[in-house]
Amino acid sequence: MDERDLINRVRAGDGSAERALYDAHVDRVYRLAYRLAGDEALAQDFTQETFIRAFEKLDTFRGDSALSTWLHTITTTVVLNGLRKVKRFHRREADLEAADGVSGGRRESEPDLKVRMREAIDALPQGYRTVFVMHDIEGFTHEEIGVALGVETGTSKAQLSRARAKLRESLADFAGEWVP
Repeated sequence: MDERDLINRVRAGDGSAERALYDAHVDRVYRLAYRLAGDEALAQDFTQETFIRAFEKLDTFRGDSALSTWLHTITTTVVLNGLRKVKRFHRREADLEAADGVSGGRRESEPDLKVRMREAIDALPQGYRTVFVMHDIEGFTHEEIGVALGVETGTSKAQLSRARAKLRESLADFAGEWVP
């Protein structure tokens, strides 16, 4: 069954279709919420809130974009508003690498680099960090990021470029160690 049929069944009140739609998207929504919030409990709450809002507003989904893009727009809004409420923008407590188990296998790298990379990502301004996480870690396109954050595609590209430049600057002393 294609996604449009599933959406129509959910709109008609079919609980099994609602569950199927949830199951199809919950992992990616949770990963995005976790990466943005940096806290497992908050990510779970934000994921739950995302789906509550999505199912309440499913009638407003026009299909102009993919359902996943629409869900990620809701996720981003829920997380950013939620973080404002709990004032956690400047003080993330969880390590980004703690999300490794969520997305699959764990990659090993030099321990100091992992710590420095996490610190460098955490030190990025919120907008840069959000775009960096969404694009380079979660794999969103700039168009999807633009829709999710309500910015132009060019703004997403510029913020990613600036985030990468700041990360290169922060991690420059490691570059010499990798030259063959």
